[in-house]
Amino acid sequence: MLPTTSRSRSSSSSSSSRANPMFLQYFRRIVKWQQMDIEYTFWQMLNLCTSPKVVYQHTKYHKQTKNQWARDDPAFIVICSLLLILSTLAYCATYDHSGSHAVVLVISVFLTHFLITGGLIATCCWFLTNSYLREEAPNSHVVEQRVEWLYTFDVHCNSFFPMFVLLYVVHYFLSPLLITHGFIALLLSNLLFMVGASYYHYLNFLGYDVLPFLERTTFFLYPIGIVIVLSPILILSGFNPSKYFMNMYFSQRL
Repeated sequence: MLPTTSRSRSSSSSSSSRANPMFLQYFRRIVKWQQMDIEYTFWQMLNLCTSPKVVYQHTKYHKQTKNQWARDDPAFIVICSLLLILSTLAYCATYDHSGSHAVVLVISVFLTHFLITGGLIATCCWFLTNSYLREEAPNSHVVEQRVEWLYTFDVHCNSFFPMFVLLYVVHYFLSPLLITHGFIALLLSNLLFMVGASYYHYLNFLGYDVLPFLERTTFFLYPIGIVIVLSPILILSGFNPSKYFMNMYFSQRL
């Protein structure tokens, strides 16, 4: 018992000591564009929309070379944040007439849609995977593996980007049609949100399914069934998510 206890304590202390430098280095690189791999980030963004499994195959390689599942390059988060801010500015330029309201909206969308919501989702997934989905070690000689919180936020960012393309970029160009009255607008709006939400949860599943020490990761696919069931109900009830959100943010303009 004594060697096992000391090993577990040293393992937990060493993991926490590795986590702190990882976060410090990560945040330090945010302000240093020269250290960011922009080309690789855009490659990831493209493949997350077309071949997401390829991206997570590279995650395994990253674990082998960097000894961590999470990215050590903040370029993905920085570029995704900038694209979100630019898309919000485009909506404000089209549908808003108040500069002060546009500034408040850009800040609130960036914080609530991306950082705060992403942090909450990452924390919930971090707790869930480490508490309930990890495989039990067959013996005391096997090194215990845990899901890093930064990796869960990476998974959220990976899942968020294709949804961003659908529900922010594509939605922007279709918004003149989607906010009109009629069944076509109602149907297209609900289909767009259904595909965006379903793809988000599918990528969430891929992000955790690639970790070899997790089991029952199909749990992350369950929300897709809920989305598919809710969509026809919302269509039959006449709920148009595009009109709802556009009226929420631009009620004076619309």
